[in-house]
Amino acid sequence: MDAKDFSKYENARILGARALQIAMNAPILIKIKEEDLEKIHYDALKIAEIELESGALPISVNKPFPEKKEEKLKRAKEKKINNESVEDKEIEEEEEIAKEGEIMELANPEDETEENTSDSSGEED
Repeated sequence: MDAKDFSKYENARILGARALQIAMNAPILIKIKEEDLEKIHYDALKIAEIELESGALPISVNKPFPEKKEEKLKRAKEKKINNESVEDKEIEEEEEIAKEGEIMELANPEDETEENTSDSSGEED
């Protein structure tokens, strides 16, 4: 495989792994002249890059693809609700809300006006 066949991430991984091997005194897979090695300052990463471009690296990359399934999609079964049952549920919910309101003793607008008038008469100097 050529370097062009790999993604930039695979390319970086391959070069990094091979550069590490070269830095730890692994044999160089291609013949490079001493002058060329001096030009690149014996840089392991540059040597690995030259090896990859020449196609000398015996590295393969496994690119697994998802398996295709030939199953038919199943529709989710929905319960059919008629209008009468919807209306019954709404009525039940409204009754529950009304009962909870009685327990909490909701304020009536009439009660609020009486309190305001009695408070304002007591505050005058």
